[in-house]
Amino acid sequence: MDVESVECLSLPDASMDVDDGDSHHHGHPHHHIGLPLHHPAHVAAAAGRAFPKANAAGVGAAAGAGPGAAGGGPPATSVHELLECPVCTNSMFPPIHQCQNGHTLCSTCKARVHNRCPTCRQELGDIRCLALEKVAESLELPCKYCSLGCPEIFPYYSKIKHEAQCSFRPYNCPYAGSECAVAGDIPFLVAHLRDDHKVDMHSGCTFNHRYVKSNPREVENATWMLTVFHCFGQYFCLHFEAFQLGMAPVYMAFLRFMGDENEARNYTYSLEVGGNGRKMVWEGTPRSIRDSHRKVRDSHDGLIIQRNMALFFSGGDRKELKLRVTGRIWKEQTNPDGACIPNLCS
Repeated sequence: MDVESVECLSLPDASMDVDDGDSHHHGHPHHHIGLPLHHPAHVAAAAGRAFPKANAAGVGAAAGAGPGAAGGGPPATSVHELLECPVCTNSMFPPIHQCQNGHTLCSTCKARVHNRCPTCRQELGDIRCLALEKVAESLELPCKYCSLGCPEIFPYYSKIKHEAQCSFRPYNCPYAGSECAVAGDIPFLVAHLRDDHKVDMHSGCTFNHRYVKSNPREVENATWMLTVFHCFGQYFCLHFEAFQLGMAPVYMAFLRFMGDENEARNYTYSLEVGGNGRKMVWEGTPRSIRDSHRKVRDSHDGLIIQRNMALFFSGGDRKELKLRVTGRIWKEQTNPDGACIPNLCS
């Protein structure tokens, strides 16, 4: 479709009928248009109210992506309605199906409605709405996380792929002691961990924790402790837990960074556990909370202590587990000579 040939038309409001003779149709507002949805004149008119590629500045204004966009133009909601499946309300991608009356729906929902149009109940058949697919190809839309700060604009068919990896997308709650469905930005999750999960909060880049368990032979697949540390202006989650590794119970400690993976690579941490004149040391890069707690744990990316060794560290009586885990977090910085030097917070 030649995007430059799309003309912005002044059309009636999307909620009004163009042709009263079609008022017997029910369902989505765009189904009241006098011409069927696949008619070229209807699609071209709708594209005029979208944000075609020739007017990328209008995208931000129409979708609230940010300042600096041209204002005063007609809203772009009509094209969003055209590309919205009436069943699941998600954006439609090829193949886009339609019934003989022009009502559209996505390919996923076509199988769910048993080949019956959910709007007029007519048989769907295998009619593709090629004109609407062409309109979608001509659009550029803002990321759905634009309200969270993402400034990017993408072709319609690339938008979903970007949003799955967008650095502005919300983070899932890193608490592993329960199936928590809360998601949000980092400041929100820090407050959520503190207020709702009652997680201990500490400032500083060093830590010294003692874990005691009265019956070390009982190993549950549950998190023992989650502690949040604030240093270098960032937040880190220290996990310590017991779980079964094959037939053997083990204890594991690891650190996760509350931010994206590319930021996590700027930091390094060490963990140390010992007793009876012996010690184990782990050093690595914290994993981002984009990686789930289970994914990090199952990859064994942390300090792993076998139960026999943990009991040895505890004093040797094998009746009570007493582990002291110490550690620190530092950030690699480059000096004027180009050499990397660790930067420890005070």
